[in-house]
Amino acid sequence: MDPLPIVRTVAALRAAVAAWRAEGRRVALTPTMGFLHEGHLSLVRLGKTRSERVVASLFVNPTQFAPSEDFAAYPRDEARDAKLLADAGCDLLYAPSVAEMYPEGFATTVTVARVATAMEGAARPTHFAGVATVVAKLLGQCSPDVAIFGEKDYQQLLVIRRMATDLDLPVEILGAPTVREPDGLALSSRNVYLTPAERKLASKLSQSLSEAARSLRGGARVDEVETAGQTTLHRARFDSVDYFEVRSASDLARLGPGPIGAEPARVLAAARLGRARLIDNWPV
Repeated sequence: MDPLPIVRTVAALRAAVAAWRAEGRRVALTPTMGFLHEGHLSLVRLGKTRSERVVASLFVNPTQFAPSEDFAAYPRDEARDAKLLADAGCDLLYAPSVAEMYPEGFATTVTVARVATAMEGAARPTHFAGVATVVAKLLGQCSPDVAIFGEKDYQQLLVIRRMATDLDLPVEILGAPTVREPDGLALSSRNVYLTPAERKLASKLSQSLSEAARSLRGGARVDEVETAGQTTLHRARFDSVDYFEVRSASDLARLGPGPIGAEPARVLAAARLGRARLIDNWPV
């Protein structure tokens, strides 16, 4: 198999996409921060079912990391990622530098209200402004027909959908199901931070979310489910629990304190084990 073509500038990306457009091809974009796993590759394969050409971007975006977070330590391996993408059927890798994405004098930030303010927005106050800004740029640079994001980062998915709708961006934002390990742990590039002992405990996060969803479907009260979920994670020896909440699946509005009724919902949680901060969610 030929090596995956890589472009590093906006001009080169646009030239490649323009050539495909001239042939009448639909284009999908899968934005990533690299150090890819099966979850990322599933986005590429989904993209191939929705378009003739798939671009994957690889950019560890500094603006979505707070000063105390792991930007410098975030795992990186472009050569490995390029081979995995090629094997998955990707057509082009866009791997810009920080200077290409944020040239001298850059002074614009995209912020999203309401859906971005709770949970991850509360725990990481600058995070979603960085996400929304870089995704807006990637969509403008590539101009895809569809952009695909994993449901593992469910709040991020809804933030990006809100941004694209509000800014009238001509792109479909598509969510893809979370890919999990056999014991239920959601795949994440940050799972490499887990020690063997922590890895054994990590699956308790998905198990607690699954149990919460079952309880809610059975008519349990939201406040009792949230309390039980947090208690379960503390007893499993997670170092801390940032949140364990039941929210509307459409806009992340707060639900409860009583039963949710027939409204589609999500149970979302974030908890820490050692160096790893794990996030996950479960549909109800």
